[in-house]
Amino acid sequence: MRDWRGEKVIDPDGDKIGELEAVYVDTATDEPAFATVKVGFIGRHRLAFVPLGGATVRPDAVRVRYGKKLIGDAPTIEIDGELTAADEPGVFAHYNLPYQTGLAGERRLARR
Repeated sequence: MRDWRGEKVIDPDGDKIGELEAVYVDTATDEPAFATVKVGFIGRHRLAFVPLGGATVRPDAVRVRYGKKLIGDAPTIEIDGELTAADEPGVFAHYNLPYQTGLAGERRLARR
């Protein structure tokens, strides 16, 4: 996973979305669940969340299952920001993915 940082992220059509900044794991399984991708223009970059389910790693890029437009409209954080507990369900909802906290209310995502 750490080797993915800085890799180009592309959509199913091969369109470049941005560069992979970080991987977030599912706290229940410790498996990669989401990535943040640096999107935007110089001086106005933000980090968009994209699910890693079904993603494939190629020698030159990480290909995700979601289109560039959907990812461009996804919840974002500032480059040096953090995903808050209150915003976490919205990340899942944007992609129509089920969201459930741990039994004791633990967060679902952790940055690695």
